[in-house]
Formats: sequence, structure tokens, C-alpha cells
Amino acid sequence: MNIRKWVYLFFTTLLIGGLSSVVVGVLMRWQDVEAGTSFFVMLAWLLGFGFIFSIISQMGYFAFLTIHRFGLGIFKSAQLWNWVQLLILAFVVFDLFYLRYIAFNDTGTPLLHFILVPLALLAFGVIVAFIKKKETNKGAFIPTLFFMVAVTTIEWIPVLKQGDALWLWLSIAPLLACNTWQVLILHRLIRKKD
Repeated sequence: MNIRKWVYLFFTTLLIGGLSSVVVGVLMRWQDVEAGTSFFVMLAWLLGFGFIFSIISQMGYFAFLTIHRFGLGIFKSAQLWNWVQLLILAFVVFDLFYLRYIAFNDTGTPLLHFILVPLALLAFGVIVAFIKKKETNKGAFIPTLFFMVAVTTIEWIPVLKQGDALWLWLSIAPLLACNTWQVLILHRLIRKKD
């Protein structure tokens, strides 16, 4: 990967993060615009918020790429490393349910909400992993699933601690959009010309 491709990846991911936050924010907070909040101020704030989560997403992706290489080197076998990733993934999905339930069960939020969040994230991760597998090879499925669920959850932790639905949606939209974009575009960027 050369600098030109990295700059392209950085700025397209930044733009995707900003725009996804704007779309979700406008849909969720349209009543603020109708109540007199300046539309352009709100757009600028949402765009900046999306940029922040885009940068968090990019840091998470490059950290994952580094850890993935270390994991392959430490375990000396892609199959063993995949099993380790699946074990960690199981803990992450369970903890995403359990820790949020423990922290926010007294808020009146139904149990189904605590169950649906990790299952929806897992389902989204499976869809992206299938696409990645189809575009590259079958060995890409588990690392992609791990990245889309475990790393996204780690990137989402500061907002998960708040428990506010608006903040959850405003942050997960750019994280999922940016993580999906990065994982599905990287193999195209580094593909050697024939």
C-alpha cells in the first residue's frame, strides 16, 4: 500500500463516517430542527461527531491488522488463531449483553433490548464476513467477523457506558459504516496489478 492509497482510504472513511452520522442524526433529531435549532449548526455538529468516530474506527482497524499479524505469528497456525478469535468473540457477544444488562437493568429497558443489540451486531458482522469471504477467500471469514463484532464493540465502549439510545445510534452508525468500508475496500487497494 502506498501513501496515495492510504490517503484515499483515510479520507473516504472520514467522509463515510461523517455522512452516516449526519443521516442518522437528522433522522433521529428532526424535531430539534423543527423546534428552531439551526439546521446548519446541527449538520456541522453531526458531521464532526461522525469524523471523530471515523478516526476511532480507523485506529481500531489498523490496531486489528497489527494484532491479527501478531496472532498468526504467535499461534503459528491460521486455524488455531481462528479458534482463539472465535473464543474471544463469544466472550465479547456475551459481555455486550451481560454487562449492559447489569449496568442498566434498573432503567426500565426491556430485556429484549439487551439481547437484540449483540445479536444485531453479530448478524451484521456475519453478513459483512460473508461478503469479504466471497470477494477474497474462505480464510477471511473469521477475522472479518471478529473485527466487525469484537473491535466494533471495543470502539463503542465509551458510548455503551452512557446507555442513551440517541448516543448509541449516533456512534454505531459511523462505526459500522467505516468498519465495513475499510474491511471491504482494503483487499482492492492492495491488490497487485496483473
